[in-house]
Amino acid sequence: MSPSIRILVVDDHTLFRRGLSALLARDPQLQVVGDAGDAGEAIRRAQELQPDVVLLDNHLPGVSGVDAIGSLREAAPQARILMLTVSEDSHDLAAALRAGASGYLLKTIEGDALGDSLRRAMRGESVVAPEMTGKLVAAYRDAAGGAAAQGLPCAPASVLDPLSAREQDILRGIARGQSNKEIARALGIAETTVKIHVQHVLRKLDVSSRVHAAVIATSNGLV
Repeated sequence: MSPSIRILVVDDHTLFRRGLSALLARDPQLQVVGDAGDAGEAIRRAQELQPDVVLLDNHLPGVSGVDAIGSLREAAPQARILMLTVSEDSHDLAAALRAGASGYLLKTIEGDALGDSLRRAMRGESVVAPEMTGKLVAAYRDAAGGAAAQGLPCAPASVLDPLSAREQDILRGIARGQSNKEIARALGIAETTVKIHVQHVLRKLDVSSRVHAAVIATSNGLV
């Protein structure tokens, strides 16, 4: 099987880049096409290689990974950007997602889970480390509280009311970090049906990503 996901690894530690590249090479669907040690080099390499995924550390010399996301998206518009970092700071998490990252993973992740996350990102899903879910919800609540303090509109308490019972089942699966296939298996329905329901859920919640939908589900007590 020829590699189907082309990856650019960005980290300032040479040994980590080499080790990660060797780990990913065990999966025949994954191919590391390049690496970089800082944001400037990463942007040049992204423009040159046009990877499918950029695995991006946050703690880079000079410009941080989060601050480089915008330029990386301009350099490689089709690439998914996944943060792969030791930082468990909720502000870094929120900033990365706001900047357009497709996910936020921790370096403690197992190799198989990383490969699965890369495939999910390529399917258009947002992936966040399970350890960071609670912090994502806290960041959402802080933002909502700040908006209320400034007299800005917040999501209504009945935000889940427009969802049907089946759509709420789908949303629970999203909040648990399940893929469309896993949700389909759990509910005993076709994966294509789940995909349609997911589109309806995102539209009704007025959000563009599964991560934001998961935050709403958790902060409204659905899971």
